[in-house]
Amino acid sequence: MADRFSEEQRSYVMSRIKSKDTKPEMILRKSLHELGFRYRLHSSDLPGKPDMIFPKFRICIFVHGCFWHRHEGCPRSTMPKTNTLFWQEKFHRNKNRDIENVIRLFDLGWRVEIVWECELSTHEKRLHVIDKLSRLLVNR
Repeated sequence: MADRFSEEQRSYVMSRIKSKDTKPEMILRKSLHELGFRYRLHSSDLPGKPDMIFPKFRICIFVHGCFWHRHEGCPRSTMPKTNTLFWQEKFHRNKNRDIENVIRLFDLGWRVEIVWECELSTHEKRLHVIDKLSRLLVNR
C-alpha cells in the first residue's frame, strides 16, 4: 500500500508530533498533582530527560508512547507499511536509547517507572496506574 502523503507532507505530519506535554503525560501529571504530589518536569540534567521526577523520592517517570517506544503486545505498536527498513532501525535505536537511559539513571541512584500510553487510555486503567504510583511514592 502506497503512502497517501508525499514525502514532504509525511515529513511535516511527523514533525508535528510532540515529545513533551503529550496528552497521556498531561493526564498523569494532572492526576498526581490532584493527589498532592509535586514533581519537576523534563529534567535536562538527567539521562533521557524523564517526563516527571520526584527528587525527594529519587523516582523518575517516563510516559512512553506505545508506537514510538514499541510497547510489546500493544495494538498501538504497529509497523508502518512503507519505508520499513527505516522504521525498524528507528525503533531499534529508540529501544536501545531507552534501555541505556534507564541503566544510567539506576547507576545514579534513581528508580525508574515507565507508564505506557495505553495504560492511561481508559478511566479504569488510569486509576490502576495512579494507585500504583501513589502507593510507590507514599511508601518511600
